[in-house]
Amino acid sequence: MTITGESLSVSLRPVAPADEEFLLDVYGSTRADEMALVSWWTQEQKRAFLKSQLDAQRGEYEGRFPAADYQIILVNDEPAGRLWIARTPEQIRLLDIALLPGFRRRGIGAVLLGRLIAESQQTGLPLRHMVFELNPEAVRFYMRLGFALLERHGAYLEMERVPGAAGGASPAGAGG
Repeated sequence: MTITGESLSVSLRPVAPADEEFLLDVYGSTRADEMALVSWWTQEQKRAFLKSQLDAQRGEYEGRFPAADYQIILVNDEPAGRLWIARTPEQIRLLDIALLPGFRRRGIGAVLLGRLIAESQQTGLPLRHMVFELNPEAVRFYMRLGFALLERHGAYLEMERVPGAAGGASPAGAGG
């Protein structure tokens, strides 16, 4: 895939035990604004809190979707983020996608979503994802890709893209 003059190879590999610190770094990068609010905490306290939150999140995902697929996103073979997907007979569920800050806004998420959209089209299964309502940029991103509101769950919107839905995403990047 080529984005604004740079050539990027986007691939995935399974999460391994040696990835725990990297996964904590990725998760921490998604919570940086919140961590800035507790400026009196030490870095060790922040890291311990983030680890407990990451462990709780993963435990909840594993409890609901025991066969979920946990992948490391690689960009030009460099670890760049995480992609967690659950596949059931009823749906493809994007549990989580997160990139380190240096890899954001480069089209990588769109490429990965394009691959999931192509899988959804091929299998005939809807693609679903929970989006934080107070993140309007993310809500707009998914809407551009053809996702629509399925239902509200507190501060989260469950969004769905049904096979054949119109949207700006093209699975053309699916080969990436």
